[in-house]
Amino acid sequence: GDSVTTDHISPVSSIRNGPAYDHLKEKGVEHKDMSSFGARRGNADVMVRGTFANPRITNFLVAESGPTTLHIPSGEEMPIFNAAEKYRSEGFDLVVVAGAEYGTGSSRDWAAKGTAMMGIRAVLAKSFERIHRSNLVGMGVLPLVFEGAEEVGLN
Repeated sequence: GDSVTTDHISPVSSIRNGPAYDHLKEKGVEHKDMSSFGARRGNADVMVRGTFANPRITNFLVAESGPTTLHIPSGEEMPIFNAAEKYRSEGFDLVVVAGAEYGTGSSRDWAAKGTAMMGIRAVLAKSFERIHRSNLVGMGVLPLVFEGAEEVGLN
């Protein structure tokens, strides 16, 4: 959708559940010590698992807002990080299809790093925030501008 901010892409919120939470639990971190993505910005393993993990992110492949997506062709709904890992293991590169104003906000560093570390090779959007677009390029992710989903019949 439109206005996917860098806070949607790389949240700074509390780590409550999902792949980052599970990863930290496996490392022996107790629930009370999970802290936030903002406090764990120095831990790439946590931050990549937090990429696109904002509970307010909208993914039109699934019915409800949140950090889940649909794995194609299995039809299984799963956390975005888990789907990215599954696609990587299957030999697929990833592309994000977004709307206008992609990447506005102030969490630009990890928004680009996490995107690249998930195996996303391109972002197609109607428009980009200038600095985030440059950061994507710097991380090897191709920012591609297109007319928009509705205009090309993707709805």
